[in-house]
Amino acid sequence: MLLAKRIEVLKGLKDWWALDDQEWQDTKQKAYLHNQWFIPGFLDHRIHCITNQFLDEEKLDYWTRHYHLDDNVSSRNIGIVMAGNIPLVGFHDFLAVFVSGHKAVIKLSEKDEVLMRKVVDKMIALDPDVKEYIMFAEMLKGCDAYIATGSNNTSRYFDYYFGKYPSIIRRNRTSAAVLTGTESHDELALLADDVFLYFGLGCRNVSQIYVPEGYDFVPLLDAFRKYEYLKDHAKYRNNYDYNLALLIMNSRAYMCNENIILVEGDQLFSPISELYFSYYKDPGAGAEALLHNEQVQCVAGKGYIPMGQTQQAGLFDYADGVDVMEFLLSV
Repeated sequence: MLLAKRIEVLKGLKDWWALDDQEWQDTKQKAYLHNQWFIPGFLDHRIHCITNQFLDEEKLDYWTRHYHLDDNVSSRNIGIVMAGNIPLVGFHDFLAVFVSGHKAVIKLSEKDEVLMRKVVDKMIALDPDVKEYIMFAEMLKGCDAYIATGSNNTSRYFDYYFGKYPSIIRRNRTSAAVLTGTESHDELALLADDVFLYFGLGCRNVSQIYVPEGYDFVPLLDAFRKYEYLKDHAKYRNNYDYNLALLIMNSRAYMCNENIILVEGDQLFSPISELYFSYYKDPGAGAEALLHNEQVQCVAGKGYIPMGQTQQAGLFDYADGVDVMEFLLSV
């Protein structure tokens, strides 16, 4: 299957998503019923990001030319272990394998089975040759290389099973933001996207903010009311009530509105419905430390990724900073 044909299939997938026809609407509803963290608004946001960042014709063309991709590929079987924390979280890995000319052998997360299967079905409908390049498996064996995404715990098993092969093994990551105290309401509302999208479950979600001493949190809490509707989501509300009860029982200080709890702490990873904050004296020093922390995926703020853009990852924004396409071309 030539590179040009593979790109045509991806264009067809983008066009189908743009239609948002009954077939895709039924798929989104099925995905939500299967995993109620995948609410329709977040699913639509995810598809918008994929189509505009990953499937844009000019961006795809530049991406393929950057790596000098052509049709002289010795196709290998690449095992992909996908996570299920946000919708289609493994799409970028899958895209890189497909575009590079390798064959993807995919182990899906049970949390995100519906969407990826429908994507592959649609691609096969667009071009039956796709079937030779994508397959699903309950267990990954006999592949030439592996890309595995999971937690710090599962990464130990990935190391054991896949470490003797060419592999990329990912662990827990999260993101942070550095505030100056001069942000406008609109900027703080954009930061709310970085915090709340996908219920904060992604590695590009901000779970820790750094603020100057004497910071006024009232405007921040007010801007975060943009996602006040999440209080009506049963799973999110259960987390909110549970975490608030723990703080009260342990006599810990906190600030909250009805959809987020702010707690002072140095930890990077905050529970669902909580956001940690720390004070700084020198914003530059704090941000520099974050940029070199292997647990931090990205940093939002003035001079860094613009607020509201952490979930707008592009084709060159590889998870953990590991260039997947370069890895694939070396297999």
